[in-house]
Amino acid sequence: MYFAALLARTEDGWEASDTELDDVETLSDLADLAREAAPDEDTVLVLIEQEGGWFGVVRVDGEDDPRIYVSDAAAAARSSYGEILLTDELLGRDPGADGPDLDALDLDGTEDGEPDDAGTGEDGAADTGSADSVPHGPVGDALVLDDLGVSEKDLRSLSGDALGEIAEVLGAAEVLETVR
Repeated sequence: MYFAALLARTEDGWEASDTELDDVETLSDLADLAREAAPDEDTVLVLIEQEGGWFGVVRVDGEDDPRIYVSDAAAAARSSYGEILLTDELLGRDPGADGPDLDALDLDGTEDGEPDDAGTGEDGAADTGSADSVPHGPVGDALVLDDLGVSEKDLRSLSGDALGEIAEVLGAAEVLETVR
């Protein structure tokens, strides 16, 4: 199950609205959607989660480029919403480079017909260094919420109701719950 919401910071505090991402195809579309929700170019957070799988935070401050954090890139890569966030730049790939066929990934993250231990080094550790692989674990700007009270350490340690915990720190838990 997916949940997506916009949190817009205003002079009076945070305002939340649920958002439908069906018409959003690119990060640029998502940033435009966030900017439309921001009075006076205030900070807007797009919070996306797949229950039990991953969560993502996109921060849009006025006309600045969006800042992105995704808790588990490999899990997000198997999601249409996650694919919006996992840009070549975020994954450290050359723009337009042919990456893995994300549609051919099984639910466990392996390609069709590929043994489960493929993609591991001699020591059995996951090989996340390949430029065309999607790493398991977090990617992006872990300091995206640092100035709002959620440190890098706190962000990386979130699990369960991560968006609720973020909203709690921001003082926006009640407004987020109204749109859940």
